[in-house]
Amino acid sequence: MSTNAKLNASLVLASRFENIEVAERALVDLCQRAGCASDEEYWLVTALREAVANAVRHGNRQDPDRNVRVAYTIENSTVTIRVEDEGEGFNLEDIPDPTDPENLLRPSGRGIFYMRQFMNRVDFSPTPVGGTAVVMVKELASNDNDRP
Repeated sequence: MSTNAKLNASLVLASRFENIEVAERALVDLCQRAGCASDEEYWLVTALREAVANAVRHGNRQDPDRNVRVAYTIENSTVTIRVEDEGEGFNLEDIPDPTDPENLLRPSGRGIFYMRQFMNRVDFSPTPVGGTAVVMVKELASNDNDRP
């Protein structure tokens, strides 16, 4: 990471899977401006894709009249990504553990697990309008090429 400047961006996207690429492009542009290492950028983008896909699929139930809000901040080697949906919310404890043997062959259900693997912190909270917000934070290491 080569900058001390604070970079911000925010998007409001219709709940469509093709808008994941719009969210990804904005993050890649910010990462490049901030001088993020390519491996760090890869894990950030992967976590973002999972969060936005969950907001579209599970939060907003693919209703294109509902929005997904994405906010990015990169400051002092810290990347913060906030993704909000307009759904009914969920109980994190109701999400099955994807590492449980009975869930290993399920074709879905790993998004939150992946986000937690790729980021330093992942927090979920209800939004004032009833949806869910996920805040993901990644501390970037200047010369660290290790996987997250």
